[in-house]
Amino acid sequence: MLGITALGGYTFLRKAGLSYAGPVQGFDTALPIPPILERNNSGPEAGRYQITVENGENSFFPGYKTSTLGYNGPCLGPTIKVKNGEKVKIKVDNNLSQKTTVHWHGLHVPAKWDGGPRQEIAAGATWSPEFTIDQPAATLWYHPHAMGLTGEQSYRGLAGLFIIEDELSDGLDIPDSYGIDDFPLILQDRRFFDDGRFAYAQNMMDVIHGVMGNYLLVNGTIWPNLDVPKGLVRLRILNGSNSSIYRISFRDSRSFFQIATDGGFQEKPVELKQLVLSAGERAEILVDFGADAPGSANSLLIDQLPGNKFEAMQFRVRSEPGLIFTIPEKLVSIDWLEEKDVSKTRTFRMETMSRGIGMMKRGGQLTINGRNMDLDHINEQVKLGTTETWEIENVSAMMIRLPHSMHLHDVQFQILDRNGRKPPLSERGRKDTVLVPPGESVRIISRFDDYTGIYMYHCHLLEHEDNGMMGQFEVVA
Repeated sequence: MLGITALGGYTFLRKAGLSYAGPVQGFDTALPIPPILERNNSGPEAGRYQITVENGENSFFPGYKTSTLGYNGPCLGPTIKVKNGEKVKIKVDNNLSQKTTVHWHGLHVPAKWDGGPRQEIAAGATWSPEFTIDQPAATLWYHPHAMGLTGEQSYRGLAGLFIIEDELSDGLDIPDSYGIDDFPLILQDRRFFDDGRFAYAQNMMDVIHGVMGNYLLVNGTIWPNLDVPKGLVRLRILNGSNSSIYRISFRDSRSFFQIATDGGFQEKPVELKQLVLSAGERAEILVDFGADAPGSANSLLIDQLPGNKFEAMQFRVRSEPGLIFTIPEKLVSIDWLEEKDVSKTRTFRMETMSRGIGMMKRGGQLTINGRNMDLDHINEQVKLGTTETWEIENVSAMMIRLPHSMHLHDVQFQILDRNGRKPPLSERGRKDTVLVPPGESVRIISRFDDYTGIYMYHCHLLEHEDNGMMGQFEVVA
């Protein structure tokens, strides 16, 4: 039975103890910009950073407090910004009462510093990874990855961006002043109990479909506004949700230009009116506000596929112009991997089985190649220095047609085809996460260089990952 209640001027529908928001939008709060994490010492050869994983409290609604988790603060985390070739040393203190990890999503690092479920940080313990950045400019991110806890810890606020710059990015004539004309947008949907707490309550349907919310947070804030210069603006967009697929557009249906995928720049800008990102994917886009009247406003629209439609945030155009940029015709040259160099082809069947569906709360029937995740089992062995193609199939049962989002640790791959056809222009670049709709297949090509050790591959719908849809590949010499 549905009931209606009010909370701080917001109207809710309530069912089974969960709260669902009405369409109230004020855009009264300025978009918070995560600060750049400062190094503890100077010099390009020793970037020493401190991250503390801690409990916090945040006010998403006036007069109500929500218990949260954050890195160096109550919710989300600072942006780590480094240069290609930089040696990075990070001290991570876990001040939580439970284990966690910090996974560097998209980073090419030695296995022992990957931050997956094999690198647990116990409650009260410290982890001190150090590695050298060895990949092109890109917008990556970091988040928890402890076995069975990834979804809940991420939902409560653990996420931050990890930006790499290099000589090529420095030489491009595009917006790059962080927080001025170059803005991070961390998109996450959440639901709340009517006392303001996060409603992360995994029932059977949440495990199957993922925990999807009916409020859209941008950088940890509901309905924020952002003042932008009258000119070209760069947006670094992360789908940081637990399990949602987002279709992103603008209220006036204006065109924008995608310039980067998960792992860095595309060869040339791609003109779009909408962009689809699954959980864990990133994209960089250029939006031109040069023709907008000073003081005018436009909104970022997010369609949750399937699900809610959000008017997520509002852009407000300042009267003063920004620096003058033009959309570049060329960005970078990509060293494309070729099928003639492939030494092995593997198939990965991501499956949601119909039998035993009531047992899916832990372990259940979310599998890859018929297996649930087992830390004691290595699913695949890959030879160091080789190139492989992986065919990823979504073969979910007829009655449970679910999307999946495959993420590979350590490597950036390229998409060869979707269902035998070339991928859309928006996916032609370096990737570490790819959407696989039900009944479809995607072929990717990867090269496994530099590091031996054990890494993960898994569905990046976090409730699927936490409930068994994950495996391990070991790179061997």
